[in-house]
Amino acid sequence: MSLTVRPVVGTRAKITALGTFVPPQLLTNKDFEKMVDTTDEWIMERTGIRERHILEKGKGTSDMCAEAAKKCLAARGIPATEVEVIIVGTVTPDMMFPSTACLVQNKIGATGAWGFDVSGGCCGFVYALQAGVKLVESGAHKKVMVIGADANTRMTDYTDRSTCVLFGDGGGAVLIEPAEEGEIGFIDFVHEIDGAGGVSLNLKGGGSLNPSSHETVDKKMHYIYQDGQAVYKFAVRKMSEATTKVLERNGVTGADLGCFIPHQANKRIITATADRLGMPADRVIINIEKYGNTSAGTIPLAMETAIEEGKLNKGDLVLLAAVGAGFTVGACLLRWEI
Repeated sequence: MSLTVRPVVGTRAKITALGTFVPPQLLTNKDFEKMVDTTDEWIMERTGIRERHILEKGKGTSDMCAEAAKKCLAARGIPATEVEVIIVGTVTPDMMFPSTACLVQNKIGATGAWGFDVSGGCCGFVYALQAGVKLVESGAHKKVMVIGADANTRMTDYTDRSTCVLFGDGGGAVLIEPAEEGEIGFIDFVHEIDGAGGVSLNLKGGGSLNPSSHETVDKKMHYIYQDGQAVYKFAVRKMSEATTKVLERNGVTGADLGCFIPHQANKRIITATADRLGMPADRVIINIEKYGNTSAGTIPLAMETAIEEGKLNKGDLVLLAAVGAGFTVGACLLRWEI
């Protein structure tokens, strides 16, 4: 391996702590067998999902974010008052405004912090991550909280068997801080959007084009719409392209990675990408069986799985990747420094 570490203006940035949260209620494939015309075997074969977590009534995405943030701060051993910025990647905010970041700031007591939300679909976490990293690298801030979380079941049509089995709720938070001398931390990002894909994966109701009304509710415009074949083909192609690009321009191959942590949308998409990268199966993190697709929450949740399985250790080169609604594409290469 001849790792090419790209220079940065200012200081390098790294992840110093991780915290995650999923609500306790479960919805299993066996439950779906009683709701729609499907089977546990069919769902597992097509998606790799066995169960997913469901956010309880009366709670919102900000509650999951706050719980993940508190765990992250506890892992780092610092109070919320030291957090300077909160960036939340989500497409399921509690409400149109205020931002989820505002609600989280108040719930965790991050007095004096500022922040904002990033709407990047399933790429929400990796997009928010780059924003947080650049704020640290520039020297503007020293402690940035980046959160990825979604309550997808709030916009799932449980009469549509093609989409209802896919989604779950959950998320995670990381703290971004300056790297110490000799540490590398974040190395490179590759991001792309393709708005032509907006017709294939969207939620049409509730925005300025189709404001909420009896008509939008009757037409089920507040539920996720997905053209499964179009999304699958794009995701397989673009996740492979983005990951290959970020590795090649940094002198790295799949064999050099400690682990590959992809967005958990579909097990077949993950394995197809890993095969193209030449990644050994035991270094590819897959936890979709337990959580389903939590959109912006999948990568931090998979980070925790990697740690629990002993596959993410200090000094490892790590590749993150996601493809989401938009279409959005994102990949990130870093060295794990915890």
